[in-house]
Amino acid sequence: MSVLEPRRYLCHRARSPIEIDGRLDDPAWQEAPWTEDFVDIEGDRRPKPRYRTRAKMLWDDEFFYIGAELEEPNVWATLTEHDSVIFLDNDFEVFLDPDSDSHLYYELELNALNTTWDLLLNRPYKDGGTPISNWEMPGLRTAVWIDGTLNNPLDTDRGWSVEIAIPWTAIMEPRDRPDASGRPPSTWRPSEGTTWRVNFSRVEWDVAIKGTKIRKVPDRPEHNWVWSEQGVIDMHRPEHWGYVQFTLLPPGQAAFHEDPSREARAALHEAYYALHEHRRAHGRWPEALAELGLNSRLPLALHATPSLFEVHCPVTYPDGSRHVWAIRQDALVWEVSS
Repeated sequence: MSVLEPRRYLCHRARSPIEIDGRLDDPAWQEAPWTEDFVDIEGDRRPKPRYRTRAKMLWDDEFFYIGAELEEPNVWATLTEHDSVIFLDNDFEVFLDPDSDSHLYYELELNALNTTWDLLLNRPYKDGGTPISNWEMPGLRTAVWIDGTLNNPLDTDRGWSVEIAIPWTAIMEPRDRPDASGRPPSTWRPSEGTTWRVNFSRVEWDVAIKGTKIRKVPDRPEHNWVWSEQGVIDMHRPEHWGYVQFTLLPPGQAAFHEDPSREARAALHEAYYALHEHRRAHGRWPEALAELGLNSRLPLALHATPSLFEVHCPVTYPDGSRHVWAIRQDALVWEVSS
């Protein structure tokens, strides 16, 4: 599988209050940079999205804030029940993996009616993951603003915007453990340089106008437009999500610091996909990684049983420190030693 280049974003602390009303016109938002325009989930293999989508992020002591603008000439939505399968409408989606281990991550979807679906996933679907839809984000606040008229095909809309405030406690408490700083989840806040894996997705359906109704075109798949390209039609590959780095410094005074484990993580995921492809072809894991023809600059070591595997990868960070990272058959990534 080819190595993709994740997006990067410096998330600044909000310097004034944010009103969650769906409009991104608060002074704090004016200081926050936009992300790059969204691309097709498969990247350049697919046409460029026909409507523009972009997002902003901020944070304070209580919330992680996300705002997004979605161009759309006919804003429509039908689902009104919380925890419906929101992507059956056009929607905006958020994916969060705070510790970048590809397990126990979060998804939030909302449509233009501000109907939400929040869920927790123990691992990616490709690895047998189970969505926990009855999990809730306590204290979550969302709002939608429509620049036009909802469900009215007789005029042309400019689009819709979303505003989301996710409490830190809603994200950290399900993890039931402190972060590396030793702070318990209930008091967790980002510190300078804290980095999460984050992605955003927009599901867009082709529609047709039937009199005064907007209807999805039958038997036509949805479009998936995302911030950080996935390479395949699958949002549940957290290794391809973007990097969001939190900073206390104002815009123009902060610099993004690259993840020193990134090369090791990329090598481990390349081995993970190659191992699974080998097993699909031959019914077993290989006896040695040499059978896979990998071209990794870093040394890799395979430890396998008939049903399980671990691959270890030692890496030297720019500061000279030595670390060993690992991946196992269900895509969990962790640091073995440092």
